[in-house]
Amino acid sequence: MALIVQKYGGSSVGSVERIQAVAQRVYQTVKAGNSVVVVVSAMGKTTDGLVKLANDISTNPNRREMDMLLSTGEQVTIALVSMALQELGQPAISMTGAQVGIVTEAEHTRARILHIETDRLIRHLNQGKVVVVAGFQGVASTEELEITTLGRGGSDTSAVAVAAALGANFCEIYTDVPGILTTDPRLVPEAQLMADITCDEMLELASLGAKVLHPRAVEIARNYGVPLVVRSSWTDEPGTWVTSAKPQGRSLVNLELARPVDNVELDTDQAKVALLRVPDKPGVAARLFGEISQQKVDVDLIIQSIHEGNSNDIAFTVTTPILKRAEAVAAAIAPALRNQPNSDEAEVMIEQNIAKVSIAGAGMIGRPGVAAKMFATLADAGVNIQMISTSEVKVSCVVAAAQCENAIAALRQAFEIEELENTTQNSPSQHSTLNTQHSTLSTQHSALSTPHSTLSTQHSALSTSAEAHPVRGVALDMNQARLAIRQVPDRPGMAARLFGLLARHNISVDMIIQSQRCRVVDGIPRRDIAFTVARMDGENAQQRLSQVAGELGWGEVVLDSAIAKVSIVGAGMVGQPGTAAKMFDALAQHKINIQMIATSEIKISCVVAKEQGVQALQVIHAAFDLAGSEKFVVPV
Repeated sequence: MALIVQKYGGSSVGSVERIQAVAQRVYQTVKAGNSVVVVVSAMGKTTDGLVKLANDISTNPNRREMDMLLSTGEQVTIALVSMALQELGQPAISMTGAQVGIVTEAEHTRARILHIETDRLIRHLNQGKVVVVAGFQGVASTEELEITTLGRGGSDTSAVAVAAALGANFCEIYTDVPGILTTDPRLVPEAQLMADITCDEMLELASLGAKVLHPRAVEIARNYGVPLVVRSSWTDEPGTWVTSAKPQGRSLVNLELARPVDNVELDTDQAKVALLRVPDKPGVAARLFGEISQQKVDVDLIIQSIHEGNSNDIAFTVTTPILKRAEAVAAAIAPALRNQPNSDEAEVMIEQNIAKVSIAGAGMIGRPGVAAKMFATLADAGVNIQMISTSEVKVSCVVAAAQCENAIAALRQAFEIEELENTTQNSPSQHSTLNTQHSTLSTQHSALSTPHSTLSTQHSALSTSAEAHPVRGVALDMNQARLAIRQVPDRPGMAARLFGLLARHNISVDMIIQSQRCRVVDGIPRRDIAFTVARMDGENAQQRLSQVAGELGWGEVVLDSAIAKVSIVGAGMVGQPGTAAKMFDALAQHKINIQMIATSEIKISCVVAKEQGVQALQVIHAAFDLAGSEKFVVPV
């Protein structure tokens, strides 16, 4: 017997008929020998209707009263689902967030979960009942019973948090699409359904068009090792499994506020190759990395930065043993680039005595202060940053090799990594009363007619899939803006001041690129720094940074909102030197110019002109043969 948490979104419970269909599915799951907790959203567009009512009353509704209002939507659904189950002869009970014991921080409309008091839940499960839980809501304390809501993705977050707290065997997320697709089917109808994907890949695809799983839910699943499956509530198709490696033991206290950084990593076997003043035109990156892949040179970080004029810098890191091969490729290509019309003279720059330090953790998402804290920590330790590369779950900095030990020690202390490694997960003693009900994942999956017999089978299939298809998905973000700060002094503390300022104003930064070209102005070496933010934050960020530019010795702060970011994601990209070249070549063949490049181990992102964003997504998806034979129609 398994303990399963099932979550049903608003469209899945949008009518009496849909609620009865959900009740039938839950009933069949119980009859297969499982204990079930059901987490539901408000029916259909109920929440939108409640928000409209509030806005009709007040132009600036009180946040506490908004929580009181919005929490009623889920309460309607849980009562109706419970009644539908009882009509089928299945014992069931509905419970609000307060009754379940979902305790959150005291932040109305955007609270994060602190812990879940599972005693009452477990008691009802042991009595053979299906517990129907109101998603999206909790209470700030069990004494005051102050109702809070969780904000965007709240019901997904509730479901996975309940699964983690109960030690559930897995969590099913039911929605109106069949699972996770290789890209947005509205832009590429031939997008394929993925059988499985890792939590890290899912987090990196947070901006994927079909947003069927909120990053907060994936973060909890990753941190606590909760297997997820995204399925359609309209069919019996197996859906997409979202899997994670076995996590370190974590406390269930401060469940959603756990330390954002899991690990500090160091790689001293690194060297940097930079091509300065390469032409700003389609095909340059494709030519460079195409030749690199032919020479079997595996590249780690890649960054391309923008400059005034008609040239760019491209820099990449490689392991020290293959530096000579990488240097030879760059040196061979540079003369050809010099012959391009209207271009400056390209130059190859090599640096060996470097190291890469990184912080990693799913908790970075939506927390703009994490990267800023890393930069401030390095500045306080007197460590200058030479390169920056960011992703959803990792921030990496290239520093001088002589400073790496100092950098690692400072980062470990700042993010309390040693203490985290020694933390053990608090598993409530009541869990043992449920353990006798749980069988193996093999039994669960067999009972539910899924194609996966065990989690090890899932991981094996995922590994094979990664080898066959190093790129799992392609994402497009059309809602970003780029800021470029000219002539930032090249000394410790500049990145900390810059991104610390943005963090204090709650502005999250996505890609960060620090140029390799260094110019001496007024006796001070200076570099440009460019980064992307949400478009709605662009003007605010420009204004805030411009206000301090003179004081900090920066040059002009330039804003460009006419950009798009296209990304490829896949755990199988590691050790595949041709992956980046294939992406760049697909763009070059269609005359799409790359303005910026940033990479992590499992993600490559390019900034292109906004009007070419959709085309970029489509040609990259085709280049990696991700299209299927059938077209997927997005439900209305």
